[in-house]
Amino acid sequence: MSNDPALASAGAVALTGALHKARHGQLSLLELFQITEALNAAGHHGAAGDFYKTWVAFNDTNPLLHLAYFNYSVTQSQMGDIAGAVQSLRASVNFNPQFGAAHINLGRALEDSGLARQAIEQWRTFTEATNDITPERINHRLMCLQHIGRVMEGAGLLEDAETTLWQAMELKPERTEAGQHWSSLRQRQCKWPILTPSEHVPVDRLIDSMSPLTLGCYSDDPLFQLAKAYRYHKSLVGRPDTSGFVRKQVKQKTGTGQRLRIGYVSSDLREHAVGFALCEVLELHNKDSVEIFAYYSGDDRPLDATQNRIKAATDNWRDITAIADVDAARIIYNDDIDILIDVNGYTKNARTKIFAYRPAPVIVNFCGYPGTMGSPFHNYIIGDEHTVPPSSEIYYTEKVLRIACNQPVDRKRVIAQRPDRASTGLPQDAFVYASFNGMQKITENCFGRWMAILKATPGSVLWLLAGDEPVNQRLRQLAEQQGVDPQRLIYAPKAANPDHLARIGLADLFLDTFPYGAHSTAADAITMGLPVLTMPGKTFASRFCTSIISAAGIPELACASPDDYVARAIAFAQDPQSLAAVQTSLQEQRETSTLRDMPALAARLEELYWQMQVAGERGETPVPDLTNLDLYYEIGSEIVAQHVEFEDDESLRNRYLEKLATRDNYSPVAHDCRLWLQTK
Repeated sequence: MSNDPALASAGAVALTGALHKARHGQLSLLELFQITEALNAAGHHGAAGDFYKTWVAFNDTNPLLHLAYFNYSVTQSQMGDIAGAVQSLRASVNFNPQFGAAHINLGRALEDSGLARQAIEQWRTFTEATNDITPERINHRLMCLQHIGRVMEGAGLLEDAETTLWQAMELKPERTEAGQHWSSLRQRQCKWPILTPSEHVPVDRLIDSMSPLTLGCYSDDPLFQLAKAYRYHKSLVGRPDTSGFVRKQVKQKTGTGQRLRIGYVSSDLREHAVGFALCEVLELHNKDSVEIFAYYSGDDRPLDATQNRIKAATDNWRDITAIADVDAARIIYNDDIDILIDVNGYTKNARTKIFAYRPAPVIVNFCGYPGTMGSPFHNYIIGDEHTVPPSSEIYYTEKVLRIACNQPVDRKRVIAQRPDRASTGLPQDAFVYASFNGMQKITENCFGRWMAILKATPGSVLWLLAGDEPVNQRLRQLAEQQGVDPQRLIYAPKAANPDHLARIGLADLFLDTFPYGAHSTAADAITMGLPVLTMPGKTFASRFCTSIISAAGIPELACASPDDYVARAIAFAQDPQSLAAVQTSLQEQRETSTLRDMPALAARLEELYWQMQVAGERGETPVPDLTNLDLYYEIGSEIVAQHVEFEDDESLRNRYLEKLATRDNYSPVAHDCRLWLQTK
C-alpha cells in the first residue's frame, strides 16, 4: 500500500479494507476497477498498481483474471514500468489466449521496446488462432493484421506487408485503413496493375481505400481528385467538437501599420523537399510587413542545418509534435494568427484536424500538397497559371490565387563537387536519360514509354533513383521482357543532398513521370543544368513540372501527348545539337529566370496575404462550395475504374456530364458551380 499522505487523509481505512477483501478473494472485479480507476484519475498510479498486484496474486482462479492483468498493464505503462506491463500482458494472453486486446497491446509494447520482430510474431499468433468468426474477434484480428503490415512496411519488408494487408482487406473490405497502405505499397514496388480486385474486394473498394496522394500517382482526373479529397477529409477529420473555440474574426489591420501574423504549419520544415523550398522564402519575408510563426509537427532534428536556418528566419518557432490537435489549435488561436498556411495537405504526418478548429480567420493551402483539400475550412489555395489555369478552377474548393511559379527554390543550398561518370557507374559516352522521381510515380505506361525510347536509341541508358532491391530487379526483368538489356537500367543509390545535387548534371535529359510528375526533383535538375522533358495533364500534380520548366525559360519541353513525349526524347538523343541548344539556353537564363527569383516570390506571397486580409476585412473571405461532391465521387469512381491514362479536359468533362444527365433523369440533381450548371 502506498504511503502517500494524500491517500491517508482521503480514506486509507476504506482502502485498507478493500485490500483485505482482495487478499481473501472477496473483492469483485468491478469493485477492483472502480477503486483503481479512482486512484489513477487522482494520479495515484502506485496505489492502483498495489491493488492490482494484490488482487491478481490472491485471485488466480478467477475466470476474469485476464482482464485484471490487462488493466494492471495499463497502470504499469502509466507508471513507466514497461517491463512490468509486458509481463502482465503475457500473463493475460496466457490465461486467455483468445483475448485480442491483450495481444494487440503486447505487440505494441514489444514494438515500442525496439522488438519489432517479436511484436509481429505476437500479433501473428493471435491471427492464426482466431479463425472462428465473431464480430469482436474479427475486429481484433483486423487490428493485428494492420499492425503487422504497418511494422513490416516500416522495416522495409514490402512484399510481406502487402500480403498481410491484403488479408486485412479481405477480412473487412469496407475498412479503408489497410487498403490505403496496400495500394501505396504496390506503387512503391512497381507492381502492375496496381489494383487487383478479387471476389471479396471489388475494384470500387480498392479505389475507396486509396489516399488522395496515392490517387495522384494513379489517375489524371482532377474532378475525382477533388471528390476524393472531400471524402478523405470527412473520414480523416470528421466533425470535431469545436465548442471551445469562438470563430476568429478578421482584424482591421489595413492602414494601421500593424504587421500581419502569418503561421506556417508543417512536419517538413527540415531537410526535406518542402523545407528546402521554403527556407530562403522565409528568410526573405519583409519583417516590416509580416510576422512569421512556424508550427513544426515533425521529428526532432537538432543537427538539421535547414531547420536551424528556418528557426532563425522565423519570429516565433513552436514545436507542436507531441501536442494534441485541439491543444495545438489553441496555441495557434492564442497567437492571434491572421493567416494560417497548411504546408502539409494530405501528406505524411499532416495535422489536418488542427485546421478544423479554425484557429485563424483565414486558412491557406500552399506548397506541401499538389491539389485541393476539399475541406470546408481551407479558404484559399496558392497556385500559378500552369498548375491551375483559370479553366481548372472548378476542380478546387478553395479560391485560387497565383504566384509566378509554385516551386520555390533555395539558392543557398550546398552542392558538392561534381563527380565523373565512371565513379557513379555511368558509361562515359552513352546518352543518359534520367528520372529521379520516387518509384511510386512510375506507372506501367510510363515505363513502357521509357522502354520504347531506349529501344529507339541504341547505347543509351536510363538512370533511376534506386528503390528497394527487389523493386530494382523487377524493373530490370520487365525491361528484359520488353526487349531491352536490363543492364541499361542503372540505379543511383541514396546520397546526401549535396552529393545528389552534384551528380544530377551528369545526365543528358530528365524524363518526367505521369500522371504525378516531378516537383522539387525537377527544380533540382534545372538547378544543375539538366533539361526536363514533361507531359502536362489535367491535375495539379501532372502540371507542376510544366510550371517549373516554364519558369526556367524552357517551356518548349512540355509535350502535347504520350507519342510526342516519346518522339521528342528520341529526337534529342539522335540530334545532340538540338539538346545542347536547350542546355545553353537553360544555363544563360539560370540566374535571371523566374524560377530563381526568390525576392520576387517572397514579395508576391506577402502581396497575396494582404489581399486575403483586405478581402477578410470586407467580409469577403471565400467559403468553400462542397455541393454534389459525394455524387461526383460516385461517378468519378466509375470513370477511374476504367483507367484511361491520357485524355483532354473536354473529353473527361463530357464523360461526367453524360453520367450526371443519367442520374438527373432518374432524380433531379442540384445545380453546382462545377459541371452541372444552372444553364443545363
